[in-house]
This record gives sequence, structure tokens and C-alpha cells, in this order.
Amino acid sequence: MTVNRMILNETSYFGKGAIQEVANEAKKRGFKKALVVTDKDLLKFKVATKVIAVLEEAGLAYDVYDGIVPNPTIEDVQAGVKACQEKVADYIVAIGGGSPIDTAKAIGIIMTNPDFSDVISLEGTAETKNPALPILAIPTTSGTAAEVTINYVITDAENHRKFVCVDPHDIPVVAFIDSDMMMGMPKGLCAATGMDALTHAIEGFITKGAWEMTDMLHIQAIEIISHALRDSVAGDQTGREKMALGQYIAGMGFSNVGLGLVHGMAHPLSAWYNTPHGVACATLLPLIMDYNKEFTGEKYREIAIAMGVEGAAEMPLAEVRDAAVQAVKQLGIDVGIPQSLSELGMKKEDVARIAEDAARDVCTPGNPRDVSVEEIIALYQSML
Repeated sequence: MTVNRMILNETSYFGKGAIQEVANEAKKRGFKKALVVTDKDLLKFKVATKVIAVLEEAGLAYDVYDGIVPNPTIEDVQAGVKACQEKVADYIVAIGGGSPIDTAKAIGIIMTNPDFSDVISLEGTAETKNPALPILAIPTTSGTAAEVTINYVITDAENHRKFVCVDPHDIPVVAFIDSDMMMGMPKGLCAATGMDALTHAIEGFITKGAWEMTDMLHIQAIEIISHALRDSVAGDQTGREKMALGQYIAGMGFSNVGLGLVHGMAHPLSAWYNTPHGVACATLLPLIMDYNKEFTGEKYREIAIAMGVEGAAEMPLAEVRDAAVQAVKQLGIDVGIPQSLSELGMKKEDVARIAEDAARDVCTPGNPRDVSVEEIIALYQSML
């Protein structure tokens, strides 16, 4: 008998104004001083400052570490650990997309597990002993679901690669899903992170580890995201509220069963070319869905029905699988996702080495169809 595990946040708040609960949670837990982990743009455009204002109004002490960049590096994490130690923070308030929250997870883990201060030793499923320094996570994008997952991704810039860390000890103790924090996203970021959320839902739905409870979450996430993303990209408040929920639901699922080849192939693109993660995933998703389609049973039918494909319930299986792939591809086109890897800067001469990185990625073994390095090379080349 297979034993399945579910790990979720201890507490989560949803809805406009949810960040007002940050102070209440910090006070009732007896926290003394926060390290606010965010990036300079979120401060500049007065997004992160909304949360800081809540801390100030409640008289809660804090310091800010804003040295976060897209695709955060080992050095960014180490600088954050140093800041946390120097400021004597006893909890972290992580504000942003995947980059700030992922960095906060790594900082929090190293603060309580100093043997892993090199960062690189956290790759995979490291045997950390202690829960991370408590993290309160506030997402500002509707895509990564980093606030509810046990995963984080760090870039090894020296070796042009990203590495995934999977650790139940890193999950934020509280998440605050407030659509007001997401209204400042520009269209491109909204599209990329939204398609990343759809990738999480679809890959989690078809991954080898999928089971009934995660299937329930993923199919609901696919329905919400596919119907809300276009409106969200257009700046509609209701669309962004729905995306905030949809991406979180997807995170509840995939965090517990893993992903697949889309993420396996997307991670090295970000490491080599600094490609935004969501854009890389979105560009690859239809291609890999097509590659996997004969290894997914009736699941593409369920995807097509959830996305509103007309007649999906009655179509022959081969036809409905193609229809599901096309629906995903069309959604990407509609929200402005690049349709070739050359648009992302990928160079033909790099393909073989990038394919080797993709084959080694921790997400790749979860793909429903086993894949060789040669097949990955061919997949990359087909989209140049």
C-alpha cells in the first residue's frame, strides 16, 4: 500500500485586506523582531511598504533585507543569513514572488540549521533537523505558491544551474493571500506567473506521484486559473482575486507530489540565460504536454473539461488530448507568452549541456513519461 503525505501551512488567510492579520499573528506567537525579506522594486513601488505599515502601526520591530534579485543566488542567501544574524531577528516576513519567499526559506533553514550555511548542501532532500526560523509569507504574484510549498529554488551562478530544495522544515507557518498585494503586477509578470501556476496544476495532476486528494486540488486549480488568467492579465480585480486563490490551491497539491519535465527543462533555462521562470515554463508547457499525452490515461479529458473545451466529454481520447494541449497553447498565446526558445535567448550550441542539466533536475523523474537526454535535446531543438 502506498502511503501519501500532505503538508500544508499551519494557518492561511485569504481575501482583500488579509495582510492586516500579520501583526496579530506576530503578536500572538510572541515574536520580537522581524527581518522583512523583499526586493528593492517592491519597496520602490510601495507594495512591500503596505506590510511594513502594518508592522509599524502595531509597534512591531523590524529590519529590511532587500537584496533579492530574480533567480536568487547562493550569495544572496548568505547575505540574507548575515543580515538576519546581525539584526537579531526571531522571525521572517517574506514579501514578494518566488524569489523573495524562496530566499527567505533558505535563510530560515540556515538560521536554525547552521551546518548548511554553504547553501549548496540544501539541494534535494537535505537532512535538516530543525524547523526554519518562523516565516510569515505574503505573495505579490499569482503563480509560484511558494507561500504554501515545501520547495524552493536557488541559483548556483558559478556553475550556471538552478537547484531545487525540498524540505518540510521550510514551509511558512502563516500565509497571507491578499489580492491587493497583487494588483501592482505588470501584464507580463502577471501572465508569466499565472502560466507558471497553470503548469504547477497540470504537472501536479499528471505526475507519477499524483493521487486522489492532489487530483482534486489540481483540477480545481486548472479550472480557476484557465478561466481567470486572461482577465487577471487585463488588470481586472476579480480576475486577480481568483488567480490568487487558484495558484495557492495548485501549490497545496504539487508541493506534496512533485512536478515533471516542464520544470526540469525550465530550471536550466533560467540558470543559463536568467530567463524568468514562469516564462520558461509557459513556453515549454504545450510541447511537454504533447510529449506526455499518451501516458496520462483520461486526465487530459479532465483538463479539457476544466478549461471549458466544448464537447470534451464526448471526444475520442486522442482528439481530446490534442484539444487540451491546444487550449493551453492558446491561453499562452492570448496572454503574450513567447512561442519559441530562441525568443528566450537559447542558443543551439548550448542545447546538449542544458539538456544534461534538465535530465538531472529533481523535477524530471516525476514526469509521467520517462525521458532520456537525447529526447530532451530533441525537445529543446524542436522549439528553437
